[in-house]
Amino acid sequence: MTIHLKIWRQKDSNTPGRLVDYTLDDVNPDMSFLEMLDWLNERLMNEGKEPVEFDHDCREGICGSCNLVLNGMAHGPYEATAVCQLHMRKYKDGDTIVVEPWRAKAFPMIKDLVVDRSAFDRIMAAGGYISVNTGAPADANAIPVDKYNADLAFDYAACIGCGACVAACPNSSASLFTGAKISQLAHLPQGNPERKRRVVRMVDQMAEEGFGDCSNYAECEAVCPAEISITSIAKMRREYFNALSEIE
Repeated sequence: MTIHLKIWRQKDSNTPGRLVDYTLDDVNPDMSFLEMLDWLNERLMNEGKEPVEFDHDCREGICGSCNLVLNGMAHGPYEATAVCQLHMRKYKDGDTIVVEPWRAKAFPMIKDLVVDRSAFDRIMAAGGYISVNTGAPADANAIPVDKYNADLAFDYAACIGCGACVAACPNSSASLFTGAKISQLAHLPQGNPERKRRVVRMVDQMAEEGFGDCSNYAECEAVCPAEISITSIAKMRREYFNALSEIE
């Protein structure tokens, strides 16, 4: 199959970027999207041209590194699917695909399709750690957790931190990511000791990084490859308001 690509090329954050056209013939439908980009880069290097920079790591939909916008949609057109798990058989012969990076003030451009997402790391670091007793491992059943809260915590823990929520949000909000990380521990007894301090620090750090506010568009939920629910945002807000009221 033949695929036409319009890929964003940008040398660095100080250099204007543009869409560059590429055409690949005989694309194998069983290729993943990233394998198709690998093939393009092999061709470019054989021609003495600079390859396209893009983020990737596990290629199993786990690490969240494959942050691409395809035809205007974060991670492409299929629900609960990261770019690395998207296969070319989902496209038709002769299709044109516009490939762009995440676009958000809090995600500075590095090169081509690669942006700096370390703002997420700083939000996580602001939350700190949970208190645990050192020594012998605790028995798995030593701290009982009811199934309802255990299931919710597990669902929120599925967030892979890819940043699709930020890329899809008209306000470039990181509320879904931050809400998931806060809600995960808020539903577990292990998260209780630092509960109030954690939510205040993480929400304040999110604002300091330059992310916009949530306005309930729900675009974040629609593109999330882990299908994180926007209920995590509501949980984060309740936790934040409760923490502030007690601090005051």
